[in-house]
Amino acid sequence: MRTVEAAIEIRASPEAVFDLIHDYEHRLDWDPFLKEALLLDGASTAGLGVKARCTARSGFGGLAMETVYVSFDRPRGAAVKMTKGPAVLETFAASLRQQDLGGGITRVAYLFNFSTRPSWLRAIADPIAAALFRREVRQRLQALKLRLER
Repeated sequence: MRTVEAAIEIRASPEAVFDLIHDYEHRLDWDPFLKEALLLDGASTAGLGVKARCTARSGFGGLAMETVYVSFDRPRGAAVKMTKGPAVLETFAASLRQQDLGGGITRVAYLFNFSTRPSWLRAIADPIAAALFRREVRQRLQALKLRLER
């Protein structure tokens, strides 16, 4: 299993960061990775136990992943784990944590771990997937920063 982290400092409160990240009605307004972001099973807001489906833009093959929130602690952070995903991923889990640095600055850290399949190909596939995920996460965090600092 691989673990990767990306972080950024944003001039916004932890509450504002947390609320925008988990607002599925406005997720596509700022997240350049996704073409679809939905809460499932009739949920209207994100929260502990809530399921979501996110679908990547065509540049990432339009891959879709369903997750469930396993932690939801406003404004400190939230975590999800994959319940259904693309055939290439055996496991995936991620957390977003916000830390108030003072002076109106919040550090946002996105930590994720995953394993690819088939297992015999992991030595090659995991490093490639980690590089792709890291690049996409950095772009997403930059987009979040731009949206919140406007």
